[in-house]
Amino acid sequence: MKTLSVAISDIEYSKFGLEKNQLSFSDLVELISNELSRQNLDKSIELAEKYGLSKLTMDDINKEVKAVRENAKNNS
Repeated sequence: MKTLSVAISDIEYSKFGLEKNQLSFSDLVELISNELSRQNLDKSIELAEKYGLSKLTMDDINKEVKAVRENAKNNS
């Protein structure tokens, strides 16, 4: 097994909730994946609010999806 050393700031250490100085690669990947997912969600929420999509009801969303599917079906 190989060992990899990664230096991170105290802020990053706290941000990721690290409690020990060693973790497995799969744990590191999971931490990074969770952070990227959180960032993507934040960006999605920001864009939805910017373009008014956050105000859509489930009915509105279902109508939009249905219209797109029908359009795609008619164009194939």
